[in-house]
Amino acid sequence: MSDLADFERLIAGDQGLCVVSTLRADGTIQSSLVNAGVLAHPETGARVVGMVLLGGTRKLDNLRARGRMTVVVRVGWQWRTVEGSVWIVGPDDPVPGIDGERLRLLLREVFTAAGGTHEDWDEYDRVMAAERRTVVLVAPDRIYGNG
Repeated sequence: MSDLADFERLIAGDQGLCVVSTLRADGTIQSSLVNAGVLAHPETGARVVGMVLLGGTRKLDNLRARGRMTVVVRVGWQWRTVEGSVWIVGPDDPVPGIDGERLRLLLREVFTAAGGTHEDWDEYDRVMAAERRTVVLVAPDRIYGNG
């Protein structure tokens, strides 16, 4: 298994766009497009794949019930896949030691790791809170691909 360096290099190639897949209760796969990046886990310091998800989504329901995710990044014919368990923190998923201020900053960290920039961080924070945005971090168990 390789490390996250190739995955992170490809993230920069298409604005952090990745396909993520979760498992539904009926055993079928749910996939969607998100922006993701690589950053240090706030508790362990380990390198993980992170994304900010809209609150109240089926994707989050799937992750809460079955805490694994697959993330694929592709640029041209190069691609990398990360599979692993998830760590979730947000307004509906509290984590000891992550208060409102730390969550606000973590949302920014994940956003910027995915290549995001913002001209008005106060507005960004307001929207993240209003949309009950949630941080999902994927700890890689498997990394593979050709990129």
